Amino acid sequence: MKLGKKVTGGRYIKGRKKKKYEMTGQKKTVKLGEVKRKSIRTTGGNKKTFLLRGNVVNVQVGDKGKRQKLAIKNVLETPSNRFLARQNIITKGTIVETEAGKVKVTNRPTQEGNINGVLLK
Repeated sequence: MKLGKKVTGGRYIKGRKKKKYEMTGQKKTVKLGEVKRKSIRTTGGNKKTFLLRGNVVNVQVGDKGKRQKLAIKNVLETPSNRFLARQNIITKGTIVETEAGKVKVTNRPTQEGNINGVLLK
């Protein structure tokens, strides 16, 4: 049986088009560079802010949970895809180089609008 066909040979007709909230958005990637954010309207009139470019990372220093902003020098490696590190794209799990040392990104920058990380020993 062919895909999209009934057993009788007739074709299935879609009941309706997609609504705006069902549409998929454009692929977002966070690159290393001067900070650039974008916000979009979501369901219920709320706003969602996401990052397009970033050059600072919020790093937890010590056990007290104090955070410190550190400038990102370079993207070292991305475990999910090694080609992303070459293009300086920052995702969750990416290891970046800062003045304090190597930092692992612990959040999803495309979802939250900032970059958080933890210092690696």
